[in-house]
Amino acid sequence: MNLSIFAILGACAIGLSLGLLGSGGSILTVPVLVYLVDQPEKIAIAGSLVIVGSIALLGAIPYMRQKLIDWNTVLMFGVPGMAGTYLGAWLATEYLSGIQQLAIFALVMLLASYFMLKPKKDLEAESDHERHMFKISIDGLIVGIVTGIVGVGGGFLIVPALVLLGGLTMRRAVATSLVIIALKSFTGFAKYFDAISNDPNLSLDWEVIGVMIVLGGLGSVVGNKIANKVPQDKLKKIFGGFLIVMGIYILVKSVPQLM
Repeated sequence: MNLSIFAILGACAIGLSLGLLGSGGSILTVPVLVYLVDQPEKIAIAGSLVIVGSIALLGAIPYMRQKLIDWNTVLMFGVPGMAGTYLGAWLATEYLSGIQQLAIFALVMLLASYFMLKPKKDLEAESDHERHMFKISIDGLIVGIVTGIVGVGGGFLIVPALVLLGGLTMRRAVATSLVIIALKSFTGFAKYFDAISNDPNLSLDWEVIGVMIVLGGLGSVVGNKIANKVPQDKLKKIFGGFLIVMGIYILVKSVPQLM
């Protein structure tokens, strides 16, 4: 295991941003593993799925105790999401190089920044509070494919979908999304693990993964504690701006290697 102080701080930032913002924070995991831990792209994406899934599952436990998770929605969104994640992971392991995945990841990062910087609207007011089962399932499939290809949880896409299409309150949507993210992430990792196990040139660093989960989980707890004391709109704008800078940086680094 080789974790620099910057990698440790990065792991803490992942959990802290998740706790503060509720979604979007897991998108930091792959850059931390690639640029601060110096892992190959495919190893970083596989490891990201374990880390994101584990932190999401830990975060879901308090909500389970409060009975805020909508299990019907978990099935409607989560099952197609798991299928999509497995499909995305299969496409990535069979047809995409690590650098291609990183370029796609940068585009997803820019998409996430759009959602962060988008003027805040009351999603619950926009919802018709009806369950659009077919649309939820299709959305779950698409978000799952993205998760499988680039290793992000996709909370910034899942939460609005659960409010607008699933008729859930924001609090229940956040709680439910954590279970969905965990299910999708572990499903995608299963496919990556199978591919990595058959490649003698690739191996997972479980010590790094374990440390990232612990630090990320602790950061998430701290973030949750102070979330109500920090202005969310300002935080999202800062985080959205950071994602734009990071997304452009990754594109600048990866595109020349694709040419």
